[in-house]
Amino acid sequence: MRDMGLPERWAQRLLSVLRIVAGLTFLEHGAQKLLGFPPSPMHPPVGSLLWFAGGLELIGGLLIMIGLFTRPVAFILAGEMAFAYWISHFPKGFYPALNGGDAAILFCFIFLYLSAAGPGPWSVDAMWRGGRR
Repeated sequence: MRDMGLPERWAQRLLSVLRIVAGLTFLEHGAQKLLGFPPSPMHPPVGSLLWFAGGLELIGGLLIMIGLFTRPVAFILAGEMAFAYWISHFPKGFYPALNGGDAAILFCFIFLYLSAAGPGPWSVDAMWRGGRR
């Protein structure tokens, strides 16, 4: 592996920071749906579509945050967010700022980026890769 220059190392570290913050924020949405924390009026019935989405958000957000199985999990979560946008937000109107879908769009593309770019150096995935060499 070639030696990375300073700007490349910082870009990789910022990739890790993006992954951690996105995972933590996403995990919060799942915790809100399934665990009621932070408090929310939303309590989806067990087995409903929203309940499954909460499970993906809680477990997927945790995996993204720690950087474990980042690429496949991020790809699945990007698909979940695309689905959520089209099924829940788009029918309310065309403009994301008005239909409440801007977060779904941003999560979708952040996760799509992570599925291509990988987890960055501060991750369980990177730790495992380093141990195999």
